[in-house]
Amino acid sequence: MSSLTPSLSLPRYGSPCPLLLMCMNCFAKALGHVFKTLIADRYNDFRNWPVDFRWDEVSTQSNGHPTLSGAEAAAGVLLMQATPQGGRDGSQTHFLNQIRDLPRQLVSYALAHSLGRWLVYPGSMFITTKALLPMLLEGQALLLDKYKGQRAKLKACDGNEIDTMFLDRRKQPGSRDRGLSLVICCEGNAGFYEMGCLAAPLEAGYSVLGWNHPGFAGSSGDPSPQNDANAMDVVVKYALHRLNFLPERIVIYGWSIGTFTATWATMTYPQLAALVLDAPFDDLMPLALKVLPTFFKGLVEHTVREHFNLNVAEQLCCYPGPVLLIRRTLDEVVNTEALSSENDDDQAPRSIDLEGNRGNYLLLKLLKYRYPRVMTDETVAAVKHWLQAANPEQEAAICQKYRVDGKWCLTILQNYKTKINKSRRKLRWKDQSTSPKPYSPDFPWSVGEGLTPVQRKRLAIFLAQKYMKNVEATHCCPLGPEDFQLPWTL
Repeated sequence: MSSLTPSLSLPRYGSPCPLLLMCMNCFAKALGHVFKTLIADRYNDFRNWPVDFRWDEVSTQSNGHPTLSGAEAAAGVLLMQATPQGGRDGSQTHFLNQIRDLPRQLVSYALAHSLGRWLVYPGSMFITTKALLPMLLEGQALLLDKYKGQRAKLKACDGNEIDTMFLDRRKQPGSRDRGLSLVICCEGNAGFYEMGCLAAPLEAGYSVLGWNHPGFAGSSGDPSPQNDANAMDVVVKYALHRLNFLPERIVIYGWSIGTFTATWATMTYPQLAALVLDAPFDDLMPLALKVLPTFFKGLVEHTVREHFNLNVAEQLCCYPGPVLLIRRTLDEVVNTEALSSENDDDQAPRSIDLEGNRGNYLLLKLLKYRYPRVMTDETVAAVKHWLQAANPEQEAAICQKYRVDGKWCLTILQNYKTKINKSRRKLRWKDQSTSPKPYSPDFPWSVGEGLTPVQRKRLAIFLAQKYMKNVEATHCCPLGPEDFQLPWTL
């Protein structure tokens, strides 16, 4: 029992009671609120700005679903829920299990809303914002002055006010009319639009819309998967209904933890043009277990699934459009393998084991979902072999080993797509009420039937090349404009 808080500890068991955890949580939130208020006052007094766009200004979403109202708005937009556990032995047993699990639920809640939130979203900490404030102000001034940015406040359905920056290139679209397309940028867990991943598509010539997570810099509220999704929803609506970009002109770009909101956006608005994921991961769970002690495993698993269920792979498989994964070959953050070196000398150069990069798992899950007849156990092994390549020379050597023929692979895929289009036309002719969505390629595909195991390996490696691009960079290294590109389309 701690001598500092004898009155708030249980004398018999010596463990902190729920009241202590609640007090600690409330104190941390109150302290954070005070400092956030002071910082917000200095951040151009953005909190006193009028709201430029609200989530309920449009009668329907662009995908045809009605907007939220009343109690639905308080709950927020829909998220994919974690698979529930227990409850199979009857409602009474399930209720007893819930009562028995109440202490863990309380500890998990307190952890998620204090230390857990700061670990997952360090950019929301007042210390982080205060330390970065000069750079944030400098970056914002650059966007406003040099690029004629338009700052706007958006109000999400949960009441949070989201700080956004829009840079319009439509009047001077530049090379290949890139400025006619809008790239919506979703920043990482310590990233801000003032100094984040927005720079790559901006310098590449696209129109860009950046936004800050709830609780980051000028955005109000606290970051969480639900609040992030609420913010992403109003950002997409703003792009569609106020900035007047057509869905087929909007690209979603997510970096690091921003891949969660990016995949949520394309899952919810599947008619959007394309999705680019930079330094992605498939699920937060393996990364959380990597950095926390083993004896916390049960609590970590429960906390992540209940409060930080960043299920990127599940959401990605719900999007039918073009996808590009950018894997950073020196990424030390989304990698579950330890750094390796030639010897124990601390001065020796260390390398990253590519096998542990969680972007690999995301690619394999996407390919298995979209092309299940191609991705057999043998072809998965071949793709894993290709994933070991860290540079173009190694990629070329592996492709030569498997004799990957790009023209042959394209012919197979194009023939299958032509077959699908003919089936659609016949279906529309027979039933005028049935109108398949023009943007949906009807994944999963059955392409691969009738191919030999060797041919499947070639096709699988070809698809892996099209869906994933390697960039020699660490996790936080700014992506160069030459490395930002739109996904491959068949």
